[in-house]
Amino acid sequence: MIQAEKLTERLGVVTAHEVIIIGCGHSGVVNAVKLRDRGINDFIILERSSRVGGCWRDNTYPGCACDVPSAFYSYSFRTNPEWSHTFAGQEEILAYIEDTVDQIGLCDRLHLNTEMEEAQWLEEEGVWKLTTNRGEYRSRFVIFATGPLTKANIPDIEGISTFPGEIFHSAEWNHEYDLTNKRVAVIGTGASSAQFIPEIQKQVKQLTIFQRTAPWILPRPFDRNITELEKFINRRTPLLQSLSRRRIEALLVLVNYALTHPWAMEMVEPYVRRIIKKQVPDKTLRRKISADFTIGCKRIIFSNEYYPALRQPNLSLIDSGLASIDGNKVIASNGESAEVGAIIFGTGFELTPPPIAHTIRDKDGRFLSERWKTEGPQAYLGTTTYDLPNAFIMVGPNILVYSSFIEIAEWQSNYIADAIMQLKQRNISYFNMLESTCKEYNNRIQGLLGNSVFNSGGCKSYYLGEDGKNIASWPWTIPKLREKLGHFDLINYQIKRKTAARAPT
Repeated sequence: MIQAEKLTERLGVVTAHEVIIIGCGHSGVVNAVKLRDRGINDFIILERSSRVGGCWRDNTYPGCACDVPSAFYSYSFRTNPEWSHTFAGQEEILAYIEDTVDQIGLCDRLHLNTEMEEAQWLEEEGVWKLTTNRGEYRSRFVIFATGPLTKANIPDIEGISTFPGEIFHSAEWNHEYDLTNKRVAVIGTGASSAQFIPEIQKQVKQLTIFQRTAPWILPRPFDRNITELEKFINRRTPLLQSLSRRRIEALLVLVNYALTHPWAMEMVEPYVRRIIKKQVPDKTLRRKISADFTIGCKRIIFSNEYYPALRQPNLSLIDSGLASIDGNKVIASNGESAEVGAIIFGTGFELTPPPIAHTIRDKDGRFLSERWKTEGPQAYLGTTTYDLPNAFIMVGPNILVYSSFIEIAEWQSNYIADAIMQLKQRNISYFNMLESTCKEYNNRIQGLLGNSVFNSGGCKSYYLGEDGKNIASWPWTIPKLREKLGHFDLINYQIKRKTAARAPT
């Protein structure tokens, strides 16, 4: 863990820098490294917490782990030969992020406990004004690297205020509450629930799962501990780690191709259903947990423990969403109910619009959330959007692929660093994405995604906005995404050049 005394905390009235990064999770770290690699050294990172790590700092529920293989879930500039498991757990990933920040010397760039409250573009000055709980900051460029998974989504359930027991969300796990021998209800069967349900099932007296939609759950391949011999070999042969990363990437390229061609995913379904039949021999339970949409329409979940946990005598699954709460009784939409002492929500995050959008004003003074509520989230290459000059959004709309978020963040940060360097070299004050260019690009994306599994697979998911538009997925291949983010295409932006200073008369 990074020593607290190494992390600088400054209280500024007005602090000016060329670049300010908001957030120090994976994306913030990658951007800092890429900026420094390009010789851009006047930057700082504002982090709302007292500790770095982003979602891997905040999500501490039992069983929390990455569903991307560890070999692929690390920075290309700092591969990790010490992973203890083929799918690393939360504590190990957080330690890796903290150690990276320490080892590559980013501690003096950190402003901890500094939460951005509002970002506003000052047209006349050509800078961003960032209002925080610790003073005002200004910068020529700003990188919003907070990520989408920051605000837990707890649905407004009728009667929730009458519940006398313990209630918390998986992203805000109450470790002080002992689940041993308790009757517990879990609401939701998404990716987080599939990880913590097998863990808490071993503790509780009775576990009742409320499942609104049955997910597709596939076994994790090669799910095992990594031996000391393997670690020893990895330390001495980095090439092997590199080859392992490329093999995983090649597999994910095929998966992403299949997701944009529904016929390919439909061919996979019989094989997956055979796996489910083998894991869940009980026909009644198997009917409940069998998805009724094309695989890939919602996020695919990987687990080797979830189905075995469902078969245990102290676990019951209600294939209906939670409708209301009456005292200590939780009642499903289909009328089934259970009396419990604790409720755990595994209901994901508020994604539309992402929380950061409520704090960013465009050049006309509108909050980005207001604009996106009307027209839906839109961005160019998931990184820039119109009327936000000199601003970048990490993991923005329509950039998601089945891959490592770290790799996507590296490609985006290359694009961002190249943009800043081009503006500096060409004496340009600022760039701005034109509204017409952004909307034309997004109309093209929506057209391409119309026949994808995400749109036509027969489900509702966070990929789709309220109007049915796909706000998350990338319609082309992974190599195409890497290519597009490899170079900042200034031709697609409106620019304003710096005004030369007048000579005194």
